[in-house]
Amino acid sequence: MNTLTADLETRHVLVCCGTGGVGKTTTAAVLALSAARLGRRAIVVTIDPAKRLADTLGLEALGNVAHEIPRERWDARGTAAPDGRMFALMLDTPATFEELVRRYANGPEQAQRILENRFYRNIAGALSGTQEYMAMEKLHELHEEDAYDLIVVDTPPTRHALDFLDAPARLTRLLDNRIFRILMAPTRTGFRLAGAALQAFFRTVAKVIGAEVIDDVVAFFRAFEGMEQGFRDRAATMTELLAAPSTGFVLVTSPRSDAVEEAEYFAQRLVESDLEVSALVVNRVHPDFGDGNDAEALTVRAAELASRAATAPPATHDAISRMAARYANLAEYASLGQRERAQLADAGARIGAATVAYVPSLTHDVVDFRALDTVAAHLLSAGDARTRG
Repeated sequence: MNTLTADLETRHVLVCCGTGGVGKTTTAAVLALSAARLGRRAIVVTIDPAKRLADTLGLEALGNVAHEIPRERWDARGTAAPDGRMFALMLDTPATFEELVRRYANGPEQAQRILENRFYRNIAGALSGTQEYMAMEKLHELHEEDAYDLIVVDTPPTRHALDFLDAPARLTRLLDNRIFRILMAPTRTGFRLAGAALQAFFRTVAKVIGAEVIDDVVAFFRAFEGMEQGFRDRAATMTELLAAPSTGFVLVTSPRSDAVEEAEYFAQRLVESDLEVSALVVNRVHPDFGDGNDAEALTVRAAELASRAATAPPATHDAISRMAARYANLAEYASLGQRERAQLADAGARIGAATVAYVPSLTHDVVDFRALDTVAAHLLSAGDARTRG
């Protein structure tokens, strides 16, 4: 059994990470599908606003609430374990932010003050890091519901996915920031305690963006009075969840050198945070044509056929020439595939992934469950990287 298969049977959270366009969304969908077929209640969560997950699952749309996929769609042959169920959702950042505010507010009035604040309405879906923090919040919410055996998270491109990992710590740093603590002070003393320098700063900023905006910002932060500890506790819990033995990270890449470098960069950050890389998935690899079909042997065969064609009678010349050209073309593909695998041979070791799964380039887009099955066959048949020479 490879590590990825074991993860599907035992992990509670799998986080798919990688640079843009390498197939993270497809990989996440395949992992959730495979877990459901193993008899687990699996949900796949995407924070990809392009809505590719809904397309991949053959759905018209996904929302912020878990959508169960009918069993007949993902188990058409009736071969999956009977207890398996598959769910999907796409993060709605503003809606998740609003749910969070209502959860921690001391009452409806405080929640309404925040939600009606103009600064809040402007940042709810646009502030840098908000989406990543809300993705962590949604992950925590699903974890706390205890309705799913496995939660598979599809993250943004790599550099932004680091924001996903850092989101809990960034929130804590914000709450500990001196300016934030001053803004949270009661209105009657806030600016008096802030000191002349900070008051001068606010007056300068107000000249640029307007005093009304400053008033909105101050009102926004002060509306959070009494809610800070709830956010702190939640951030600490999310950090623990990411580091828990039940959580694993699947790095997704392509054979492109820049994509592999991104995966290695992300892996290094995971190691620095004491987080575990479960597997490396390399998508769109040129196929391995098997023993006896290596590039050198195919090139020799192409040359032999070309030589025969040169002396062949007219009746067979064209047929042999076409066959020689096909062998030459196959040799080029085999050579490219071998070079890709040679470049990636030690990537698993460098990254620290126990399993490296190669998914070849497909002749069709992955837009339905039949295509997901094709990808799953490659993912779950991957060998253990530690046993490969």
